[in-house]
This record gives sequence, C-alpha cells and structure tokens, in this order.
Amino acid sequence: MSESESAGARARAIPLGDLTPDLLEVLQTRAARARATEEEGGEQAEAMLPVAEFPVGSDTYAIPLASLRAVVPLRMVAPLPLAPPHVLGFLRFQNQLVSAMSLMALLGVRGWRQDCAVLLVVDMGEGHLVAVDCEQVPRIGALPLSHVEQARSGSDSPVLDIAAGGGTVRQVGLVDVGALLERARRGGGGSGGGRAGGGEHV
Repeated sequence: MSESESAGARARAIPLGDLTPDLLEVLQTRAARARATEEEGGEQAEAMLPVAEFPVGSDTYAIPLASLRAVVPLRMVAPLPLAPPHVLGFLRFQNQLVSAMSLMALLGVRGWRQDCAVLLVVDMGEGHLVAVDCEQVPRIGALPLSHVEQARSGSDSPVLDIAAGGGTVRQVGLVDVGALLERARRGGGGSGGGRAGGGEHV
C-alpha cells in the first residue's frame, strides 16, 4: 500500500466488513502507534489491547485485533458431510484451504440471537489460519492490558472474562481461538454453556 493510500485509510473510518489484508495492516499500525503513545504517556494513559468485539448470544466476546486477518461472507464455506458439530466446512482464502468452525458450538452457547452472516479469519500463529462464524461484523474495541495480563496469569481457560473500560463496566470474553480448538480436540468443547471454561473475572 502506498503512503498516499495509507493516509487516505487513516482519514476515514474503516468498516470491518470491508476488511482486506492491506486495510488490516493499517489498523494494526494505528493500534501499535496508539500503544506507543500510551507507553510514552506513562501513568497518563492505561495501556490497552486492541480487539475485535462481537456478540455471541447474549454475551460479548473478542479476539485480539492482531490475530484477525479478514472478515468474509459465511456463504464462502463449503460444507463437510459427517463432520463434528463444531466443524462447518472449509473455504479458500488467499490460496489456502481454511477450516471453518462454529464458534457457538465451541463455546457451548445454546443459540444465536440472529443468524450468522460472516466468518472471522484468525491467525493462530505461524500463519496457521482458521475461520469462525459470527452473528455480525465485529467492531474495534480495546481492553485494559493490565486486566488481560492478570487474567492470563491466573487461568489457562481459552476464554477469559475481562472487565472492559468505558462509561459502564461490562464483561467481555477474550477468546484464544487456538486453545478453544485444542479443547474441542480433547473432547471438552461445548460443555460449559455461555462463558467457556469458567473464565476468570477480572
């Protein structure tokens, strides 16, 4: 992306529904700059973890923005017959075959508030991609980094309940997609209902 294109992207709001790898790079650069500004400000600003927030049933969940690679239409999924309940099928993304998973089944949520419309393509590390379904296009948010680190130090759950900042206190389930899939492979997926694994409240 050229410097002029980057400047144009910074000058306007970027809907996640139109997210492309280039625009995602701009978002992540902006998030990194924001973190650097907060660190330079010391006590004047609390460090925050940029996240993509989305509803699942009556709860709010999030994944780190740095791990989100794209938001694509659910219709891109090709179903797999006789697959486990948490496996929707697969899709082709940037010349890769990517497994698509049911986030509702993985979390043990009993029902969506509305039909899923999109897939979140998530990088679990080292370029290993997976897609999870979502009721709607996520929005960009931020969680206090100190709360995230405290929750991670006290639990190995794939979903951690984090008290989000802002005008009102609310709980957001921070999802580690890789750990959630590993739990499903071990046979423990979808057993918790709502918040998975008894996530820590911070």
